[in-house]
Amino acid sequence: MRDQENLLLEIGVEELPASYVESALVQLPDLFEKRLAQARLTHAGVEAHGTPRRLAVIVDDLMTRQPDLSETLVGPPVRVAFDNAGRPTKAAESFAKKVGCEVEQLERVETPKGIYLAGVRQEAGRPATELLGQMLAEICGSISFRKSMRWSDGEAVFGRPVRWLLAMLGDTPIEFSFAGLTSSNTTRGHRFLAPEPIVAPSADDYIPLLREAHVVVELEDRREEMMARLREAAGAAGATLVEDAFLVRENENLVEEPHVVVGTFEERFLALPEDVIVAVAKGHQRYFCARKADGKLAPIYLSVVGTAESPENIRRGNDRVMRARLSDAEFFFREDMKVPLEDRRKNLGGIVFQDRLGSVLEKVERMERLVPKLGALAGLDKQTIETARQGVRLCKCDLASLMVGEFPELQGEMGAAYALGQGKGEAVADVIRGHYQPKGASDATASSDSAALAGLADRLDTLVGCFAIGFSPTGAADPYALRRACLGVLRTIIDRSYGVSITAAVDAAYDGYEGKRLDLDKGATRAKLSDFFRDRLRGLLSEKHPHDVVDACLTASHDEPMDVLHRVVALAGLEATIRTRAGEVFKRATNIAKEAPLGPPVDPSSVSSEVHDAETSLFSALRVLDGRLVQAQKTRDFPAAFAAVADVAPLLGAYFEHVMVMVPDTVVRENRLRLMRTISERCSGLAQFNLLT
Repeated sequence: MRDQENLLLEIGVEELPASYVESALVQLPDLFEKRLAQARLTHAGVEAHGTPRRLAVIVDDLMTRQPDLSETLVGPPVRVAFDNAGRPTKAAESFAKKVGCEVEQLERVETPKGIYLAGVRQEAGRPATELLGQMLAEICGSISFRKSMRWSDGEAVFGRPVRWLLAMLGDTPIEFSFAGLTSSNTTRGHRFLAPEPIVAPSADDYIPLLREAHVVVELEDRREEMMARLREAAGAAGATLVEDAFLVRENENLVEEPHVVVGTFEERFLALPEDVIVAVAKGHQRYFCARKADGKLAPIYLSVVGTAESPENIRRGNDRVMRARLSDAEFFFREDMKVPLEDRRKNLGGIVFQDRLGSVLEKVERMERLVPKLGALAGLDKQTIETARQGVRLCKCDLASLMVGEFPELQGEMGAAYALGQGKGEAVADVIRGHYQPKGASDATASSDSAALAGLADRLDTLVGCFAIGFSPTGAADPYALRRACLGVLRTIIDRSYGVSITAAVDAAYDGYEGKRLDLDKGATRAKLSDFFRDRLRGLLSEKHPHDVVDACLTASHDEPMDVLHRVVALAGLEATIRTRAGEVFKRATNIAKEAPLGPPVDPSSVSSEVHDAETSLFSALRVLDGRLVQAQKTRDFPAAFAAVADVAPLLGAYFEHVMVMVPDTVVRENRLRLMRTISERCSGLAQFNLLT
C-alpha cells in the first residue's frame, strides 16, 4: 500500500427525504475532519456526496499510517509525586504508566510553579487500516437526523433503514459493523435501472462505476445534469423553463439520476392567476412551470423523476394529479370571487393572531391606526397614506378565503387578485400583495410607498406586541419570525430612504395596544427593541461595509437607519490608512478625556508661558472643527463632516508626540484634559472613532 490512499465510505439506505440528505452532507465532512485529526491521520480534503439511497464520503490522499508520536508530558509536582520517605505515590506511578516508563526514568523539570515530573512518551504509528474500522462505525452512528428510526430488532438508529455498507482505503476493504451489517467492497446502482450488486475494485473507481449504474452521486453534477435536461425539455416544448431555487434544491436530492417528464393541462386553467398555477405545480408535486414566448405561462409542467422507465405512464399519472388539483383551485377561485373582500373582514375576528394580542381583525385595526402615524414619520403625502390605509383594511381578508386555506403561501397574492377582480384598483391591490415583501433575505422590498408603509405597520405591530409580552427571540427559537420582521423593517426604510426614527415608530406602535395587558411598559419595550434593531442593522450594514466602521457609527447613534447608513458610507469613503490613524489618536484622546473636569478649554497661552506649537495648532483647529461640523451636520453632508475630523487627526497625533497631558501643574493639566474631552465629544456624535481599527 502507498503512503497515501483515498478513503471511501458509503452508507446505503432506504430512500431518505431530501432534507435529510442535505443535512447529512453538511455534517459528514466535520465528523471526518474531527476524528481523523484525533487519530493523527492527515489528508488532502474531505468530500461528501449523497443521493436518496446513499451517503458517501471520499477522503483524498489519506495517510495510510500514523506518524510516530514523541511528546513531552509534564506530570504532578515532585512534592505530590513522592512521600516524606521519598517513595513514589500513586500520582507518580500513574504518570509513569501514562508515559510508558518506570518512575525512576522520569525527569525533574523546573517550571514557574515549581519542580515537576516530566517524561517523553513514545508511540509507534499504527496502520490506518487498524484505526479506521472503529472510527467509521462511530461516524455512522453520529449522523444526526430531524427524526431517526429503528427497524427490525436492532439497536442502531438512522434516518432510514441501512441496507449496505462499503468502506475502502485505496483497493483495501475496511471491515466494520453498524446497524447489524458488516462493510464490504460492494455497492449497488440505481434501484430499477441497475439493481445488481457492484464490486468496487478501489475507492478511485467508485464514482465512475456508479455513473455507469445510473447513479450521479456528486450533487453538483446531478444538479447541472438536471437543469440541462429541464431546459432542454422546456425548449423542445416551445417554452422557457421557470427556474426556482427551492424546486432545484428539493429535486436534486430526490433522485439518483435525473430524468424529465413533460406533462400538460387544459388551457382553460390558464384563466387562473399565474401564482395559483405555480403554487399547484410547486406545492405538493414539486413540478417546474414554463413560459411561452409572450411571457405567459404555457399549459405544461416539468417533472423531475428518478427513472427513464415508462415515461408515458408517469406522465399520465402526473396529468391526472395536476388536473385534479387545478380543478380544486379553479373551484376555490370561483367561489372566493363570489364574496367581496370587505365581507370577509368580519371573519378575521375568528382567526387568532396571538393569544394575548388578539385576533387578526384586531391586528388589522391597529395597523389602520398606525399607518398615518408612520406615514407622517416617513414624510409621505396624504394620498400615499390613504392608499396604504385602504389596502391595510383589506390586506388580511384573503386569510379567510378557500384558496389561501389550501395554499397558505398565496396570502397576499390572492388578496390582490380578488381586489382587482372586484374593482378595488391596482394601487390597493399592490398594497395587499406588497405589504408582505420582503418575505426572505433575497426578496425585493415593496415596490410602492403605500405597500412599503403597510408592510412597516404590519411588522412593527408584530414586533412591539411580541416584545411587550416577553416573546423576544432566543438563540434556539423565533416562532414569530421576529428577526425576519426586523430586517424587513430596516430593509424597507433603507430601500425607500425614509428618515424614520425607530424610537418614534416603536412608540406609535405601542400606543396601538392600549387596553391590552402587556408585560413591559413603553420605555422597557422601546429599550429592548432599540437593541434588537441595532444588532440587526449591524449585520445588514456589515454585509457591504467594514465592520469597525459600522460599529463606530452605530455606537454614536443608531435610532435612524438612514442616518447611520449615510455616516457609514461617508466614513468608509475615507482612505483606510486615514481611518486607522484617526482611530489610534481618538482612542487615546477618549481614554484620557475620562478624567477631564467640566468646562471648556481655554487658550493654552493663557495658562502657561511655555506652549508647544502642537498644542496651539490643536486648540486653533478645534474652533475651525466646530464651525465645519455645525455646517456639515446642518446640511447632512457627512463626507464633509468626516473630512473635517480627518484633518484634525494628524494635529492630534502631533499633540500626543510633543505634549504631555498629565503634568504636575493642575491648571495646565486640567485645561489639556478639557481639550481632549471637547474634541472627543465634538466627534463622537458622528462616530466613535476609538472603535476604528
